[in-house]
Amino acid sequence: MHLLLGTRNDGKIRELQALLVDLREVELLTYRDQPFSDVREDGKCFRANALKKARQICAETDLPVLAEDAGLEVEALKGAPGVRSARYAGEKARDKENVAKLLKALESVNDRNARFVCVAVLRFPDGRELIAEGELKGVIADEPRGDYGFGYDPIFIPEGLSQTLAELGPTVKNEISHRRRAIEQLKKEL
Repeated sequence: MHLLLGTRNDGKIRELQALLVDLREVELLTYRDQPFSDVREDGKCFRANALKKARQICAETDLPVLAEDAGLEVEALKGAPGVRSARYAGEKARDKENVAKLLKALESVNDRNARFVCVAVLRFPDGRELIAEGELKGVIADEPRGDYGFGYDPIFIPEGLSQTLAELGPTVKNEISHRRRAIEQLKKEL
């Protein structure tokens, strides 16, 4: 079976490939193997964006598609950046710009509790859909630390740990991440 990863984010592709490596009967495809159009992420929640991406890419390619939407929610900021995580500092913002804006917003805030959220959707050409959610709780660090990962990884310290995801590296991140928790649920349903 072919399964198209419905993202153009190379960091997410690497993580998904690592998380799905044990699916022996599945050949993972990326946008490089099977191009697809951009999907405008204009939903009000992660679920809406993940469903939109999976449905649109599946309809366009006639392949099973695994799409997800994920982001960071900070309690003191009423859930921001949320679905705008990748565009928090602007439509074409880079990771460092998003991190800088978030740290600025939290400068005088004591409550730094946050969580990463992921909603994953597996859409088949016959219309069947599997949906799973995962979360990883933690706190926001005072400054970026570490060289691994992408997005907010350099400032997110998982609950019970003292290092950021960017310090922990990809192996540990893939063992505990919100994305892994969602993907593991989908794999059970498969």
